Amino acid sequence: MAISFEDLQAIARPDSVAQAAAKKQSAADIGDRFLKLLVTQMRNQDPLNPLENAEVTSQLAQISTVTGVDKLNATMDALSQAITSTQTLQATSMVGRGVLVPGRKLELDASGAIGAVDLKEAAAFVNIAIKNASGLTVRDMLLEDLPAGISTFKWDGKGNDKADLPRDKPYTFEISAHSNGRAVEAARLARTEVQSVSLGAGEMQINTRTLGQIPMGEVKQIF
Repeated sequence: MAISFEDLQAIARPDSVAQAAAKKQSAADIGDRFLKLLVTQMRNQDPLNPLENAEVTSQLAQISTVTGVDKLNATMDALSQAITSTQTLQATSMVGRGVLVPGRKLELDASGAIGAVDLKEAAAFVNIAIKNASGLTVRDMLLEDLPAGISTFKWDGKGNDKADLPRDKPYTFEISAHSNGRAVEAARLARTEVQSVSLGAGEMQINTRTLGQIPMGEVKQIF
């Protein structure tokens, strides 16, 4: 009776009753159990119909595949842990620093407010409309000849009438970009500060001062 590949998988990954113990088995343990089964099989083979060399070779190749997969899984687990450790170190170094993330909020303080636009391609004109909590435009800004990619802008906190606006109020901004009479695809980026990092089961999250929790993968720039 030949040992099938399914039998080898059963050896490497037993049923739920023995799963906890199986996790501790190494590739060498699995190979040892297979060889014992193979020796038992050869001892009890039919003398008139012995195993052929090709059949034995095939079964040895199967155990080699199973042990190779086991070693590969162990290597991938170690690599995953190393990547997680590196990401954790990188993320914790961001605490206290400013970042640009997708958003439209502007944090206005004594020195003004910083926002950014992410252009799909270069734009001759980018119009920025800064709005108050009621949705009314309080300041219009025009940026010219911006390249493709991320470009930051600074708002001095003044309205269109040049008067200072309240610093303790929320503000947002809208953008429209044009080049040669046609619209250019553009995205808004908000600047905020990283306060802490969350290490969850999924993607790592950063906790910001004004924009809440944001996936680390959404960070476009770090200051």
